[in-house]
Amino acid sequence: MARSNLIAALDIGTSKICCFVATTEGDGGIQVIGIGHQASRGVKTGAIVDMDAAEEAIMAAIHGAERMADETARDVIVGFSGGRPGSRIVDMRTQVNGGPVRDADLRRLLYGGNTLESGVDRVVLHAIPVGYSIDGSNGIRDPRGMHGHQLAVHIHEVTAAASAVQNVTTCVERCHLSVRDVVANPYASGIATLVADEMELGVTVIDMGGGTTSIAVFVDGAPVFADSVPIGGAHVTSDIARGLATPIAHAERLKTLHGSATPSPSDERETVVAPQVGEENDDHQNHVPKSFLVSIVAPRIEETFEMVRARLEAAGLDHAGGRRVVLTGGASQLTGVRELAARVLDKQVRIGRPAQMAGLAAATNGPAFSACAGLLRMAGTRSSDIRFAPKTKAPASEGLLARLGPLGRWGGWLRDNL
Repeated sequence: MARSNLIAALDIGTSKICCFVATTEGDGGIQVIGIGHQASRGVKTGAIVDMDAAEEAIMAAIHGAERMADETARDVIVGFSGGRPGSRIVDMRTQVNGGPVRDADLRRLLYGGNTLESGVDRVVLHAIPVGYSIDGSNGIRDPRGMHGHQLAVHIHEVTAAASAVQNVTTCVERCHLSVRDVVANPYASGIATLVADEMELGVTVIDMGGGTTSIAVFVDGAPVFADSVPIGGAHVTSDIARGLATPIAHAERLKTLHGSATPSPSDERETVVAPQVGEENDDHQNHVPKSFLVSIVAPRIEETFEMVRARLEAAGLDHAGGRRVVLTGGASQLTGVRELAARVLDKQVRIGRPAQMAGLAAATNGPAFSACAGLLRMAGTRSSDIRFAPKTKAPASEGLLARLGPLGRWGGWLRDNL
């Protein structure tokens, strides 16, 4: 039997699949007891393209974590970077007739006929309250006891393609696990890497993965925007392989050991060795200046940040998101990425790593594992996301709320937390 305080997180990426198994402590702390990671297969730009290959890789990562923990996980919280995420702020309103706002008014705000429409081909990943307003006065975090006529709540809704989410869920369930929730990766990465002041003042999290680069903006302590661009570290590797006519495995090695997003004066004097694809001996190795390698890497990274900047500008958050950027994800570790991001985005940039977590080994405490660490924190604590409300049986008198589906779950969250 699995222990009742056991939690498991699964990050399904294009380049790797990672699983953390942990226990929750009485004081809310988290102790990591099992870690497993595996080269990803059957996943492209964050979405599953080969169910059997992806299932094998997921199973290997989960079994590795379970063996290390000497425990068996029953369910997992899954990180997801595909599915073309969409983001919007939805306002839900109700009348309070000039008196003080009560718990009943907050419940009526959710049960009064307002609905969140995700569309037939989209599913809601997150529904996060980002603030209340009374009579048009915004910035209210707890409206109870305040007087007014119209009460509104602003909810940040993150959606993804229903088919992509269903493929992930099905693949995990084929590994004999139930899916506790599917989480947008940039949100999880922000939970793992950001400090409280950054969230309050405004910050943009850029999670540079293998197949996608995900974006999340936090303002006033809550996420207000999420998006992604379909470019990641694997595209840089592919560019090197094509440009130098070298095998993909060696292109990845060149990128890791010698790649840089910014040129240096010594690049012309240094050379790198690129074995030619298809050659069986070392007689046809290609010696090229390091500057040529940099000339392949830098444009792709610059293009990525230009696309991120365009998405932020289109959402009107290039300035509202503050002057701070936190880079995380495996591709953020490439030399010169931080400096290039600062120049293209015109913001202060730092590299984000998971906040200290008991039991997390040094080898898995880098930017590449931020999303998985954030998933553990979201699973182990009560999240502001109202979709994470405890699934408790409603009294008979509340049968109507159960029939309301998502709104009923929101009502349960309000009943338990307000």
